[in-house]
Amino acid sequence: MLRALLGDELPVRFEFWDGSALGPARSVGTLHLRSADALRRILWAPGELGFARAFVVGDIDVTGPVPETLRALQTSMPDEIGVGVSALPATIVAARELGAIGTPLPPPDEELVPRGLRHSIGRDKRSVGHHYDVGNDFYRLVLGEAMTYSCARFVTSDTTLPQAQAAKHELICRKLGLADPEVRAACDGDRPRLLDVGCGWGTMAMHAAAHHDVDVVGVTISDEQAALARRRVGEAGLAERVEIRIQDYREITDGPFDAISSIGMAEHVGEARMDEYFERLHELLRPHGRVMNHAIASFGGSRLSRSSFVGRYIFPDGELFDLGDTVAAMHRAGLEVRDVENLREHYARTLRCWVDNLEARWDDAVALVGERRARAWLLYMGGSVNGFDDAGLQLFQTLGVRDDGSGASAMAPTRRSFDPT
Repeated sequence: MLRALLGDELPVRFEFWDGSALGPARSVGTLHLRSADALRRILWAPGELGFARAFVVGDIDVTGPVPETLRALQTSMPDEIGVGVSALPATIVAARELGAIGTPLPPPDEELVPRGLRHSIGRDKRSVGHHYDVGNDFYRLVLGEAMTYSCARFVTSDTTLPQAQAAKHELICRKLGLADPEVRAACDGDRPRLLDVGCGWGTMAMHAAAHHDVDVVGVTISDEQAALARRRVGEAGLAERVEIRIQDYREITDGPFDAISSIGMAEHVGEARMDEYFERLHELLRPHGRVMNHAIASFGGSRLSRSSFVGRYIFPDGELFDLGDTVAAMHRAGLEVRDVENLREHYARTLRCWVDNLEARWDDAVALVGERRARAWLLYMGGSVNGFDDAGLQLFQTLGVRDDGSGASAMAPTRRSFDPT
């Protein structure tokens, strides 16, 4: 049956609940099918969703490095698992004998299919809450003390994850010109104001306030993120300079700001609201103010399908923009794009660090969020490593400046002022 589903050349070893096995004795990893329900789930939801459901509930386990094992499966198998017409009768007989035929099994409770108007404020809050409100302790375990859930920047081969996250924040601060004399002169003696859209647990806001003497407003629509961010800001002695709000970017009314950072937030905006998003950021900027859009992208753009694993378990309603569409939308909003940098290799390395953290403290993670959610995260991060490694996923930092029509941008003519190394 398995050969009918996957073909003759099995990319990894498969071991079954009855002690039998298929595939090479030595391979990058081994898939353990713990019961016939694993096949049943795959038959009823061919492709990644059926596999993911089986993995999340524990009907499938992986021995060996998860990213590399998933990579072997991805490169050696068709996009959708299917059965040829000639093999169908034998497959049905084998599936019946194995107990893999029956009514569909219910999906795990960890799945979410959002309801309501797509990318409305209420639906976005529910979708974001599904992802981020799983517990701050779990995120601290996975992300480390930096508490930063976005691509880091590894300056050297031995840069640690906390150092790499600080380097990323410093790079963004420099691209935004927070220390540039022209920016500070425009503030008439006041500290520059930074808006951090999708501020997470406040790390970027704290870095900017502590290292660049700015006032920061950080907004998030995750209740748990905001609670911890406020506590961290207070413990760092930055409460007078950093304000954390539970607020959607569409509800901000107290501009102008001298700079705006949006780090890992645009993926939640949606293509239909892309113009509205950049127009709103433009409205909130002073003339010549800068905005940094730091976001995962894919060529041609992509909407995470309801039938995809990531769309059901990780990022409901998530959408990735094409870089060209991002640049065009920024231009339409009156933001001149002045710099674009791709950090995709850095994101692959960041994800490997997160996978290592999760696996090193697996029992603690299970105690915090339950085994199924921990398994979903392991599958998500392990699979995402491959997306950035093979360039199917990109991470672009796109810097825009509010155009006032004069042609002046208050930008340095080279990148030299950007690089803190």
